[in-house]
Amino acid sequence: MRKAFLYICLILVCLAIGGFIFKEVMITQTKKHSPQVEEVYKEDGNYITINYSSPYKKGRVIFGNLVPYGHVWRTGANEPTVFNTSTDLEIDGKTLPKGKYTLWTIPESDNWTIIFNKELNDWGVSFGGKASRVIEQDVLKVKVPVEHLSKAVESFLIDVSKGEESKSMFLVFEWDNVRTKLKMKTKE
Repeated sequence: MRKAFLYICLILVCLAIGGFIFKEVMITQTKKHSPQVEEVYKEDGNYITINYSSPYKKGRVIFGNLVPYGHVWRTGANEPTVFNTSTDLEIDGKTLPKGKYTLWTIPESDNWTIIFNKELNDWGVSFGGKASRVIEQDVLKVKVPVEHLSKAVESFLIDVSKGEESKSMFLVFEWDNVRTKLKMKTKE
């Protein structure tokens, strides 16, 4: 009886170690194909950083296929995209308090819903392949129109660019033949 208990404990320890090693190897391997990117924006007293993994198109149909319409997407590859702002932002008449958020999107053919969520989880997708955000942690949701590009963008891009108005900026997403722009403004 005691030997059986020791064997079971040994097997469980080996499985735990094996699972940890497998996870680390998978993360390392997937980042080869979807490199980690850090976008930094410093303007008008605001400091924004965005950390995401940038997958490639590789001849695939992205939106409506690889990234299905109407489903939550972790917005990039590997871990969820992390958006950090040093100041409160005004977005679509609402306030996004300064802090760190995960970015999620729901792509559609003519618009995207952009979601700022305060939970910072480690992977963002369950074993079934569905996004694993906690809806109750959503802080802000905004719909933005889609612009269809004439030339495809090979590598997924998230960028922050300065707006025309004082203290305004755009959060831009580009991939395949799609661009979306979310207008943001440093809160006075």
